[in-house]
Amino acid sequence: MNTLPKKLFILICSYSFFLECSLIRAAETEGLSIEMSRVLGELETPKPISLVTIPDGSGRSLLVLQGGRVILLSSGFEKGETSTFLDIPPELMIDNNFEEGLLGLVFHPKYNQNGLFYIYHTLQNPKRSVLFERRVRNRKTLTVDNSHNRLVLEIEQPYWNHNSGVPEFGPDGYLYLSTGDGGKANDPHDFAQNTFSLLGKVLRLDVDTREGDLAYGIPADNPFRDKPGYRGEIWSLGMRNPWRLHWDFPTGTLYCADVGQNLSEEINLIKKGGNYGWSYREGAGVFPLKHRQPPEEIEFVVPVFEYGHTDGTSVSGGYVYRGKGIPALDGHYLFGDWGTGKCWAIKVINEQVVIQKDLKFLVSGEVINGPALFVNGKPKSPFKPVNFCPTPDGRLVVLDWMGVVYLAG
Repeated sequence: MNTLPKKLFILICSYSFFLECSLIRAAETEGLSIEMSRVLGELETPKPISLVTIPDGSGRSLLVLQGGRVILLSSGFEKGETSTFLDIPPELMIDNNFEEGLLGLVFHPKYNQNGLFYIYHTLQNPKRSVLFERRVRNRKTLTVDNSHNRLVLEIEQPYWNHNSGVPEFGPDGYLYLSTGDGGKANDPHDFAQNTFSLLGKVLRLDVDTREGDLAYGIPADNPFRDKPGYRGEIWSLGMRNPWRLHWDFPTGTLYCADVGQNLSEEINLIKKGGNYGWSYREGAGVFPLKHRQPPEEIEFVVPVFEYGHTDGTSVSGGYVYRGKGIPALDGHYLFGDWGTGKCWAIKVINEQVVIQKDLKFLVSGEVINGPALFVNGKPKSPFKPVNFCPTPDGRLVVLDWMGVVYLAG
């Protein structure tokens, strides 16, 4: 590799990437238009990042805002009846108002017995990401018990970006948490492949037990639990900026949307012990800016789907639609691109994409996610899809980071 001129090396890597990417995207492609409506009005504080159903059968949900506020929505979702469930002062979390803040919230599988939920967000001075266990004191009024604020996990962050982190409970009852590579560009500290670091990983924790000095347990069947040179919390590695995780319980599949750098945006199926390549690779191709070869014994997991930077620059998942209102989306994983506003749905069978749908969302007949708009080579879409979520009754919600909530049906 050292004998190749730099430009020739990058050209070969790019050609290899496009060959592999074209194979990954080989699937039946369709178009689908979906009529949407704006609900909840213009949010006073923008940057909604997730909609979480409260698992008590009440039909209520929580709208999580990156700035630290969590809004309680009544069972009549579109009626706009709201109150504040939780409010974290943004000055505690945010220095750079882009990727830092409140990034995830999830309820414990036994919430109806213990009232527990978990939040993942950044903190400053020093920069770090934290996972806290909180408790609802009164589950009827959804009053938070402010005396219960247990720190479960803390991860030092070297930079302001790539702080992504989503806590999700799996069907096994353990908590899975995605973490970015620590930031800047090119993974300068090689955290994603560093098996002593929790950055650039998907972690698997037992939050119901304690182990040694840890505020959590490490499941006995974690792939690296007893392997020398590895942190036992690691479930998979080689992630860059895995913005969203989603467990599809009917199939037992863990989806992850991982934001790329120069070449590719990825949808991955997360496997036990899997290495997803960053920063040796970006997508299915070699990442040319590192100028290094991976150890021969490493076998990388390739994305189940990826797209290049003519279609977008920052992938945002996503969930598998299981509602009844849009039969054409049943069993499809929905995701979009924050930079260009383009949106897709893919159906995965036997770890292969068999159907790809290019999605158009319409409000009063007008398309809101039109063709990708680039200005001076940079995407400038006014519509920035940051997440796709179900309402408690299974309808599709699309969250626009600019402060708009769209509802299908």
